[in-house]
Amino acid sequence: MTTFFFWIKIYSIIISMFLFAGLSFSQDKEYFEKEKRKMIERHLKPRGITDPRILEAMYKVPREEFVPQNLRRLAYSDGPLPIGEGQTISQPYIVALMTSLLEPKKIDKILEIGTGSGYQAAVLSLLVDKVYTIEIIKKLAQRAQDTLKRLGYDNVEVKWGDGFLGWEENSPFDGIIITCSVDDFPPKLIEQLKEGGRIVAPINNPFGYQDLVVGIKRKGEIIRKYSIPCRFVPATHRLR
Repeated sequence: MTTFFFWIKIYSIIISMFLFAGLSFSQDKEYFEKEKRKMIERHLKPRGITDPRILEAMYKVPREEFVPQNLRRLAYSDGPLPIGEGQTISQPYIVALMTSLLEPKKIDKILEIGTGSGYQAAVLSLLVDKVYTIEIIKKLAQRAQDTLKRLGYDNVEVKWGDGFLGWEENSPFDGIIITCSVDDFPPKLIEQLKEGGRIVAPINNPFGYQDLVVGIKRKGEIIRKYSIPCRFVPATHRLR
């Protein structure tokens, strides 16, 4: 009888654990759904992000999967979050704005410089045909690749390397997005941009922050349009 009651107790504990895990998962799912809606209605639409395709992509991508475990419940907050290696995931509004400035089309091929967590690439993957993304920090490149693969973003290809050199074998690109601060658009990237294509980057100014700038390629030259002031982590210039 002692053995019988022992196993009944063990069985009860196991069932309780499964029920608790299921409840926790359900609560998390409900929480993140609420946070997603708040992100769309409070942080994106009022700031001019109104393209239905971009709003849908921002809603569909589970941002909590791209941040450290201890920061998951802050995933949809209106600010950047650390992801390790001295890098950050940009706030949702900046991701949406840069995506909007790129004017992505379903048939486009996009190059991203600065993969980071892989979140920006995931958002773009729902809007274009193919995303190529380069990360200079090997640990982040591998982590992003694993996350993107696990979540099923099969039209994203990740490379560990120097993004300033671009990805020549897959060029020309319809659009290029740079997610770290730079002094100017790198020449190699301009070469790999299609005529009429767009390049978006935070470019350093003399005041200690950056201007978000869109460059449109016309007859080999770049026509610049300025968006908003911003702050990004600086570009890393050495493989590590």
